[in-house]
Amino acid sequence: MEGNKKSYESSSASILTLGTGWFPKTPGGLERYTYELTHKLADNRDQVELCGVGLPSESKNIPIKLTNLADPDSPIWQRLWSVRTNFQKSRLEKPDAINLHFALYSFPVMDLLPKDVPVTFNFHGPWASESQEEVVHQKLSIWLKWKFIEKSTYNQCDRFIVLSRDFGNILHRRYQIPWTKINIIPGGVDVHHFQNNLSRQDARLKLNWPTDRAILFTSRRLVHRMGIDRLLQALAIIKPRIPDIWLAIAGRGHLQEILEQQVLELGLKSNVRFLGFLPDEDLPIAYQAADLTVIPSQSFEGFGLAILESLACGTPVLCTPVGGMPEIMQVFSPDLITDSITVKSIAEKLELAILEKIPLPTSEECRYYTITNYDWTNIAQKVRQVILSRKI
Repeated sequence: MEGNKKSYESSSASILTLGTGWFPKTPGGLERYTYELTHKLADNRDQVELCGVGLPSESKNIPIKLTNLADPDSPIWQRLWSVRTNFQKSRLEKPDAINLHFALYSFPVMDLLPKDVPVTFNFHGPWASESQEEVVHQKLSIWLKWKFIEKSTYNQCDRFIVLSRDFGNILHRRYQIPWTKINIIPGGVDVHHFQNNLSRQDARLKLNWPTDRAILFTSRRLVHRMGIDRLLQALAIIKPRIPDIWLAIAGRGHLQEILEQQVLELGLKSNVRFLGFLPDEDLPIAYQAADLTVIPSQSFEGFGLAILESLACGTPVLCTPVGGMPEIMQVFSPDLITDSITVKSIAEKLELAILEKIPLPTSEECRYYTITNYDWTNIAQKVRQVILSRKI
């Protein structure tokens, strides 16, 4: 910092973070990212407060301060009013930096933030556009989400962090944020939680999975843009040549019944298992039990944290060329990126990978690549440098 500005390079800082839910209770990429980031910052001796919706009332043995702003099950306008009211009541001291992660819950408090404290927004995706892709009823119109909430919030922020150049382009083009305000910092993975400490057979035995079949694994929300329907169609295409192939699907979502019916119609009842919610302690075991993790996203995959989780566990990943995923895979294992998002392309690449007709990285190579480039300890320091930069 210049002049008499406080320097945080070696000293601790107070950082106010506004996220969504509490990761262990509310699984999701954004929630996990915020959880990991705040804990790593606290490990750095920073004083971190996390505000959100549905956070635990007890924060004993948690290194960060938790401030719950609203009940996640309350009606949307009541929830937003509670966010604003409870945020205002809880303000005692001015933080050194403010880090926002979700426009819906940031929007009600923007005018309450101190004007002389830098505000960094972590852009996790175009919320309005993602909502538009789903057929479920929306309580807020797409226009309100984009114009009234997202753009209004972003226009009041000093700088932004995106996980990939792809999402940087979206932030720049759709929301007119200048590139001078955008910082590209990839996501991170907890390499101590996600590790390759089991053999594939031992992991399968722990989960009671088949021990004599080629296994694919995917952990996804069961919504349209995740592409599970296309993965199932691809599985049906390759089944005649690889009849024992088996797919485990972890995750929940409004498409589950439709996907389960699709499995029956495609004749895949003996080839697919829906796991539902998979506890976080079982997720590393599931990755290690699989021959290959598949991420068949169709749109708006800003980064692909599941790729890092799988690689940290030593399991190769096959993905579609969507969003930020190629930015992870291109320099490491480009042969495992499908040519397109179509069913045909997914099926062709899957068959080649399972039959080992394209090179697959070893378990050791997968983990080394992850530790070297995406360890949360290093990523958090890069994020910290941005959010504590002085206000321009």
